[in-house]
Amino acid sequence: MKKLMTTFLASALILTACGNNADKKASDDKKETKETTKVDFSKETKSYKAFTAEQLDKFLTDTEKFVDAVKVNDIEKAKEIYPKARMYYERSEPVAESFGDLDPKIDARLADMKEENKEKEWSGYHKIEKALWEDNTTENMEPVADQLLKDAKELRAKVDTVDVTPKLMLQGSIDLLNEVSSSKITGEEEIYSHTDLYDFKANIEGAEKIFEIFKDKVSDKDKKLAQTTQERFDNVNKLLAQHETQNGGYEDYTKLSKDETKKLSEAVDKLGESLSQMAVITE
Repeated sequence: MKKLMTTFLASALILTACGNNADKKASDDKKETKETTKVDFSKETKSYKAFTAEQLDKFLTDTEKFVDAVKVNDIEKAKEIYPKARMYYERSEPVAESFGDLDPKIDARLADMKEENKEKEWSGYHKIEKALWEDNTTENMEPVADQLLKDAKELRAKVDTVDVTPKLMLQGSIDLLNEVSSSKITGEEEIYSHTDLYDFKANIEGAEKIFEIFKDKVSDKDKKLAQTTQERFDNVNKLLAQHETQNGGYEDYTKLSKDETKKLSEAVDKLGESLSQMAVITE
């Protein structure tokens, strides 16, 4: 009887071990399958990093021209360059904002600085914007312009070190739209120059670039979402095109009617809804 019991226990242990091994193998197989089916975003992140580097190359080039115009007191030339240079920055803001205090040094509005009791630290494009459009002078702007160029160079140098992730890109596309909704649409961003539509367009283009990079993967997961998102981008761009000038720029934002700004706002909100669903590609 004892021998029989020993034999039974040994058999039970073997069966249990086999069961445990089978469970472990199933678990390992499931883990391996999950790992092997994990979506590879290396192509997309590399593409976006190249895009932002290109944009900030152009931003630096135009900032140099802008600074030169400011320093020789060529007000009209500086005004001409100002909105176009800033478009390169606005397109790449998801990356530009990732470098601590560089973004506020380059892009902070006076209202932001006052809110933080840092008015004396105000620098960058918007400080020069105020001098050009409100004060109609470049007096005392040379040190501000020099610092702006220094910050732009530092920003460009740091882009090569940034860790571009799908999360940064997906959140960045939403943030670009939120920025339009929160400050561009109200005219708060370019309070002196009223060149808000340039920023508006650049934010849309920045978000659209991210969508274009992810579009195939979005379509694979949800073809209808991809189609709807593209249609909403097309709609916003169509509305913006109505305010283009003959020289390829955009009209003064104060000239838009309440109905026109409302239509833009609604179109951007709908687009934001679509972009917020793009995270489906990571599931």
